[in-house]
Amino acid sequence: MAEQAEDIDDIVDHPTGANSSEHDDEPSSASSKPKNAFAELMAPKRKAPASPEPEKRPKDKAARWRGALVQYINNPSSFGSQILRVTPNTVLIKDSFPKATVHLLLLPRSEKHYLLRPNEAFADPAFLAIVREEAASAAKLAAAELERLLGSFSVSNKPRLEATDYANRPPGRDYLKEIKVGMHAHPSMDHLHVHIISKDMHSPKVKHKKHYNSFNTEFFIPLVDYPLADDDVRRDVGFQNGNLSEDFKCWRCGKDFGNKFTQLKKHLEEEFEEWKKE
Repeated sequence: MAEQAEDIDDIVDHPTGANSSEHDDEPSSASSKPKNAFAELMAPKRKAPASPEPEKRPKDKAARWRGALVQYINNPSSFGSQILRVTPNTVLIKDSFPKATVHLLLLPRSEKHYLLRPNEAFADPAFLAIVREEAASAAKLAAAELERLLGSFSVSNKPRLEATDYANRPPGRDYLKEIKVGMHAHPSMDHLHVHIISKDMHSPKVKHKKHYNSFNTEFFIPLVDYPLADDDVRRDVGFQNGNLSEDFKCWRCGKDFGNKFTQLKKHLEEEFEEWKKE
């Protein structure tokens, strides 16, 4: 399967130009043969080239992009190693455009709920309980993968790695605390999905303000906080749009970078090196 666009703004369609040879079959003006007016009148008229519809095409592509997650729900066997787990209730996948060292998506399979927005879907307590249980299990898988990738760099994990008695190894670093589980307040994809992501934001796929702030402001709502109270400000669209446009703040030390994304990215690299050594 071809890789999907990372953001809806990446979808661009370029209509093809007109055929450069469209006039090649016109009669020569130099011909001395007299024109037959009746024949010209009755001759079939050449059809004008169909005009492209640039307004519709991007919309169609945008709709396909927004609905792309349903493929993983309906046909998980088609996606090979990108699928980590399939249960009667959910499909767990690797995010195609990870925004951190570990970034998974948990996709509920309930047709009754999966096209609802988070606030609507999680108003159903039975459904919320199922998603919480499966998200907790998925977070443990994410933590194990984070330890596999970074555990050898960690000072606090060293005693565990060096233990000779495997059955009685010390616990080591708690990588589960480095995993966030939650939702975007206003998801860009149609189908309900839970982000299970490590804190580090260490990824070349973090390319602009929305990528960063959607995980590091109140735009990211922990799953444990649902259902939100009716008066919870995080329900407010204006409040959440403001979160996406906030200045950059380091997730680890809190340093404010204003709108200087390049400086933030450099700083995140430095923080990542220190964080993985903890």
